[in-house]
Amino acid sequence: MSYAIEHIAESLKAARERKGISQRALSAKAGVPQSHISKIENGAVDLRLSSLVELARVLDLELTLVPRKKLPAVRAIIRGDDDGHRDVQSARKATNLLQRLDDQIAALPSETLSEIVVQELQRRARELMHFKLSADDVVQLQEASAAMQEFLSDPRNLEAVEQAQSQLRMLRNALAHGAGVSAPSLPRPAYRLDGDDHG
Repeated sequence: MSYAIEHIAESLKAARERKGISQRALSAKAGVPQSHISKIENGAVDLRLSSLVELARVLDLELTLVPRKKLPAVRAIIRGDDDGHRDVQSARKATNLLQRLDDQIAALPSETLSEIVVQELQRRARELMHFKLSADDVVQLQEASAAMQEFLSDPRNLEAVEQAQSQLRMLRNALAHGAGVSAPSLPRPAYRLDGDDHG
């Protein structure tokens, strides 16, 4: 199987999985037998143009012939769109986690923790709401929330609340000072002129 056909088959499978539909459901919507879809995705059969058109239509894909020289630009646009979708998902997750953390902090037993510790936790969680959080930042938030839940399950486990407090502080400081994974990177030029002595 040629690289181009393999790439198309992989793209169709990825689009189907992103939409969360089975081969059987795609078959019913596109009018292409499920066994044929399976063979297409596994590279076991050549793809007929009529099948490709129907599958693309159901998967919200557009078939377009692109001049080869323009292909890198088209791929860059598509990658940017995928990055934007991941950013939206990360932002949604971060918002939900920060709300959960806020609820967990509000539920902290005042007889076990000092008011200063509770206020610091609240301040850190609220400060994080002002930052754009990456997927790695979301993982740190999940860990802080899990530690907070451990403490709520066993208020004698002061180490868990200290761990959550430390993680929130480190994450906030890394974001505020541009360190760590969430720091915005400098924009890279789309093209470079070789032999340019002025840069």
